[in-house]
Amino acid sequence: MAAFLSGCASKFRSYSGPEVTRVRIFKSQRRLVLEGAEGVLRTYPVGLGFAPAGHKQFEGDGRTPEGAYVIDRRNPNSLFHLSIGISYPNAADRAFAAAQGKSPGGDIFIHGGPRRGIDPTNKRDWTAGCISISDRQIEEVYAMVRNGTPIDIYA
Repeated sequence: MAAFLSGCASKFRSYSGPEVTRVRIFKSQRRLVLEGAEGVLRTYPVGLGFAPAGHKQFEGDGRTPEGAYVIDRRNPNSLFHLSIGISYPNAADRAFAAAQGKSPGGDIFIHGGPRRGIDPTNKRDWTAGCISISDRQIEEVYAMVRNGTPIDIYA
C-alpha cells in the first residue's frame, strides 16, 4: 500500500525556506546553483542542449543560451514533468538573429525528464537548448524559484 501511495504523491511540493534570489547555470561544470541572501541554497547537475558549446544564436542550433535573463513563466503541464521558463531571447538575441535573417528560437526552460523518449540519466546533453534536471529536482526548483528571479548562464 505504501508503494502505491508514494506513486500518487503530488509533483507540486511546498517550500518555506530562504528566498531564492538568483539562479546561476555554469555550463562547463554542468551545474545549476540556487542562491539566497546568505549564499548557496542548493546545487544540481544539469544536462544542456545537444550542442552545448557557445551561446544560443538561432532556432535549432542545439545550444543553451549564455547571459543574463529572468525566470518568466511556469508550466505545470510540461511534457518534461514540470518546467520554468527563461526569458530568452532578449532584445540583443533577437537583433543578432534578425541581422542574420534567422529566428533566435525561444521556449528555453529548466525542466525535468521527458515523459517518454530520451532518458536524461543515460544522456547528458539531449535538449534542444534547455537545461534539464531530474523530475525530483525540478519539483524542488519549481517550488523554490519564483517568476522574476534573475538567472545568469555562464559558458
